[in-house]
Formats: sequence, structure tokens, C-alpha cells
Amino acid sequence: MNVTVIIPARDEAHNIVDCLESVAWADRRVVFLDSRTTDRTPNLAREAGAQVLIHDFENFAQFHNAAMERVEADWILFVDADERATLALAEEIRAVTDGSREEVAWAVPRHNYIFGRLTLGAGWYPDYQSRLLLRDRVRWERAVHEVIVTDGPRGCLENPLIHYNYDDLPDFVARQEKYSSVDAGILFQEGVRPRFYTPYSQAARHFWWRFVTLRGARDGLHGLRLSLLMAYYEAVKYRKLARLWGEENG
Repeated sequence: MNVTVIIPARDEAHNIVDCLESVAWADRRVVFLDSRTTDRTPNLAREAGAQVLIHDFENFAQFHNAAMERVEADWILFVDADERATLALAEEIRAVTDGSREEVAWAVPRHNYIFGRLTLGAGWYPDYQSRLLLRDRVRWERAVHEVIVTDGPRGCLENPLIHYNYDDLPDFVARQEKYSSVDAGILFQEGVRPRFYTPYSQAARHFWWRFVTLRGARDGLHGLRLSLLMAYYEAVKYRKLARLWGEENG
């Protein structure tokens, strides 16, 4: 059975060539490009030997489903442009897609590099992501924090994807500002009403969860820094939620 790698992308000229080189072992490589892309991603992808398909983006679930519908393949491996696949992972993927297994979807662990450092605590490992999918047996659902729905069993691979996550502090802040706004909107739609102390209590709980429960301490000062940053943005999320309710109530 063949394995096609799909790379969903938008303005990834700085990543796309290295990502494609890391999946050169695949039977086919497809860059599924957000139509809003303005940089050289499509040209670079074609020069690297990949097929480029362009599609309008509505949300992540819709975009992934559209990619699976437009690409003919047995198995599909989704790889983000800032991720790299190792040869060990490739060998494991070949082994589980040879037709001898019952699983229709496989979650892949990730090694997250944050601020240039491999981060194994505070929830960033194993960081399983549902990425290896039997094309006709899996669908994506939910516009935000998308999940897969399968009609068969799932498994977990052992070898990780390499994920170059959060280049520096400004990159971290920019993305957390966006994520906290999205998550506050979800809580608002669910009818969650924060009290005046909620941002502070949630920040304290989140820090404990990241640093102690999820062993952020194993990464030393780096883990402490990340746990504090994530706790701060947990507070930001609930402040944004409180503002949404304030606007709702006039």
C-alpha cells in the first residue's frame, strides 16, 4: 500500500524545502496550499519535486478533509511545514502500512524544539498527533482543535516527528495571543462565566499542572519559564472571556 505525505501550508517558504527533503522516502509528496499564500512556497515545492494543490481555507478540519478528498492514496501522512520526519519514523510507517495491521489511524509523538531546545516536560512530550490515516476510514471534525473520527481501531507509533515549535519569545507571544482569543471564544460559546478571581486561580492551577504534574521541572529553568508563560496566557484567556461577557451584557 502506498503512503502519500500531505503538507498543509501557507507562506512556508522558509520551511518547505527542508520539510519535503525529510519525507523524500514517501511514494508521493503533496503540498496542499492555502489559497491566501503570497510567498514562494508553491514554486519552491514544485522545484523540490512535490505536487502543489491550492484550496480555500475555512478551518483546519475542512482543510484536512479537502486534502484527503483531492489526493488519491491508500495511506496519508500529514506533516506540517515546520516538522521533519526521520528515517526511523519512515521505517516504522512502512511496517504498519503493509496491510497486516487492523489499525486505520496512527498517532505520532513529537519532539518539540522550543526556543531552539528540545522540550520533554510541561506537556510537550509525547504530544501525540493523529497524522497517519487510512484515507477512506477517517474524517476530521470540529472547526477549532480538530479531531479525527474513525471507523476502526487506532494505534500509537514510537518514533517521533521533529517539530521546530516557537522560534523565539516574540513568536511564542504572537501565537499565544491568537490561541487565547480563540479559546476564550469557545468558552464563551459554551456559556462558561468566569468570576473575578478565575484568571488568577486558573493561572495557578495551570502552572502546577505544567511544572509539577507534567514534569516541566525536568527541563530546569527552561521548563520553569515555559510553565510560567503558559500560566500567564491561561490568565489572559480568562480575562478575554470576561471581556466577552462584559460586551454581551452591555
